[in-house]
Amino acid sequence: MSPKELLYIEDALGHEKFFLTQCQEAVQKLQDQELRQVAQQMYGKHQKIFGEFFSLV
Repeated sequence: MSPKELLYIEDALGHEKFFLTQCQEAVQKLQDQELRQVAQQMYGKHQKIFGEFFSLV
């Protein structure tokens, strides 16, 4: 893997970590059950994407 490709993956991991944090905070703060469920689903999707990027390193 080239250094440029590695930098791209590191950047993508940082973005996904940010999304995970935002989704987790939303789950904790949301009172509407439907919105909380959507945030939990988004958390799961971003967790999967994070794992896929992490496995490339």
